[in-house]
Amino acid sequence: MNNFHYERVTDVDTAVAAATGAGNSYLGGGTNLIDLWKYDLAHPEKLVDLNGIDELKEVTELPDGGLRLGALVTNNKTAYHPTVQERYPLLSRTILAGATPQIRNAATNGGNLLQRTRCYYFYDAASPCNKRVPGSGCPAREGHNRLHAILGHSEACIATMPSDMCVALAALEATVRVRGPQGERHIPFADFHRLPGEKPELDNTLGEDELILSIDLPARGFADHHTYLKLRDRHSYAFAVVSVALGYELDGEGKITTARIALGGVAHKPWRVPAAEELLVGQAPSEDQFARAADALLEGASGFKHNTFKIDLAHRAIIRAGAMAHDPSCQRPGAKPSL
Repeated sequence: MNNFHYERVTDVDTAVAAATGAGNSYLGGGTNLIDLWKYDLAHPEKLVDLNGIDELKEVTELPDGGLRLGALVTNNKTAYHPTVQERYPLLSRTILAGATPQIRNAATNGGNLLQRTRCYYFYDAASPCNKRVPGSGCPAREGHNRLHAILGHSEACIATMPSDMCVALAALEATVRVRGPQGERHIPFADFHRLPGEKPELDNTLGEDELILSIDLPARGFADHHTYLKLRDRHSYAFAVVSVALGYELDGEGKITTARIALGGVAHKPWRVPAAEELLVGQAPSEDQFARAADALLEGASGFKHNTFKIDLAHRAIIRAGAMAHDPSCQRPGAKPSL
């Protein structure tokens, strides 16, 4: 029997005050929290239910032309929001690739950023896991590691971040707005999630007791040239083996002025290398150019017994995503995009 205290709040300040202290957790959609609880991996002593805070359920325009996505807006409402579909179709497409409608109807934007790895050893309480019990070891390094990291891993952990939505948010260069006992701050998306290093138990840079208020999107949404390519073991909903969120803008001569590429399924956080994106600037989109970018993006990649294939798979996926982004209207099953 898991005994816990429950408190429902209606404003942000009360929520932050109520959640202060060890063992307390915020509750939004609860889709990942309930999983962790069932597997005896989470033991909240107090749940602070945020669903009474209306201001976190809004999607609003920002003065700089960007868009603010409230932390409690569901994934489904975000994906089908008219402004998101029109100006940020990359994000809409990515969310819809991530989970079933039932889950999307419950899962929240803030919770999506905080979901934990689906590493088999992390979920198996009988196995050692540095992420679950620091210092106990990482059996995935020598074990079944087909879906594990090829970039940014450490001796302590080779787990991957499971979110699809976060891959698009990395490519869009979103900002995470949070509030805690010390006040409000804005975290660039590239700085929100962590690589494992020697502290794989820490997934992100969110401070103790801080609450995610919103995800702020910049004005640039790559509406004309974008794609989310998700490669998975089955076409039905599954976590990515490798995924690519890619967007770029072209000038009047058909040359790239700005490009963003983020990879999912390959690291402890969405993987971006700005220097690789810069290689595309001033170039006309082509397989050769995206191959150059892929080389730079995957520099230093190394696999383990069962997942070295992901390096070549990611390389080819980046090239294909570049072709798909050129004409987003061709992104349907069976289509063969080309540059």
